Amino acid sequence: MLRSIFHSGQRRCAVVGATFAAWCALQSPLRVVAQEESQAGSRDSRELFSPATDASINSGLNWLAGQQQSDGSFGVVTRYRSNPGVVGLCGLAFLSSGSTPGRGPYGEQLRKAVDFVISCSRPSGYIVEEDWKYYHGPMYGHGFATLFLAEVYGMDPRDEVRDALDRAVQLIIESQNDQGGWRYTPESREADISVTVCLVMALRAARNAGIAVPKETIDRCVAYIESSQNPDGGFRYRLLEAAESRFPRSAAALVALYTSGVHEGPIIEQGLQYVMDFVPGDAASRNQEYYFYGQYYAAQAVWHAGGDRWQVWYTHARDELILLQLREGRWSDPWIGDEYATAMALIVLQIPNGYLPIFER
Repeated sequence: MLRSIFHSGQRRCAVVGATFAAWCALQSPLRVVAQEESQAGSRDSRELFSPATDASINSGLNWLAGQQQSDGSFGVVTRYRSNPGVVGLCGLAFLSSGSTPGRGPYGEQLRKAVDFVISCSRPSGYIVEEDWKYYHGPMYGHGFATLFLAEVYGMDPRDEVRDALDRAVQLIIESQNDQGGWRYTPESREADISVTVCLVMALRAARNAGIAVPKETIDRCVAYIESSQNPDGGFRYRLLEAAESRFPRSAAALVALYTSGVHEGPIIEQGLQYVMDFVPGDAASRNQEYYFYGQYYAAQAVWHAGGDRWQVWYTHARDELILLQLREGRWSDPWIGDEYATAMALIVLQIPNGYLPIFER
């Protein structure tokens, strides 16, 4: 990975079954059962909240709201100022609290964030900032921005939201390369696990919102991710590089498989065993360059796994994130920016709320 990694309300769209075909069963009786089970799981997980958790979340949301620029963007670090991916992540943090565009304590921030992301949408579908050619890895920003628009669409069904989302999804589908994944730009002929995960998450969210995504696209992506697993259960960065496993990208790979309909089997089990070796609490783990990226995906992976793994992970992650929070309510990341770090931390802490469709089991 490189330093470019940055990583409803009431709408519910559950993924059921063991394959991507299950995405199409949106109105089946199984979906109703899945909804009820997921809602029950969210209620149970809310019990993991404490007064300190609520205070931490409220402080973080208030700090983040105060950082929004007049045009709806976020970010002061030069390299990521006004990056639509960072804006999308900040928007997801507000959605995770239960606010929706124009409604709730952070409704105005969400409305402005949506408008900013739409303003970054090019005719080709690419969601990039004005000077995007000077930035490294713009497909990351495109992926997180597309994910945000997809999560918003059910709550803000404006034509301009739908149009930007449609174009963004089509660009992702058409730019999938021969390896079955994606890399830093739409024209890349090779893939890496991190960009691929970012974009398949956006496709899953878009499919939940009613945007057509070919089954073949997901099948090829799943095959690429599965082929990237190492014997230790972790995942390598690229197929042609040394088979080195790393925690952040391994957690991300698991999330991509879960959200693509792969819920069980040796690959999932071995991957979970690898990830659970990195339960938060070790001071050394906090110094990782990709700390917030890793926590963002690991929390989602164990949320999908459920049971004791989720209980253990969330409890440790919650306590560690509260410990790392600075007095004014922010979290800090020297490479991408404090807005990014705060958004990631808030998304993790608020998973038990169950407001984001991407966190459906």
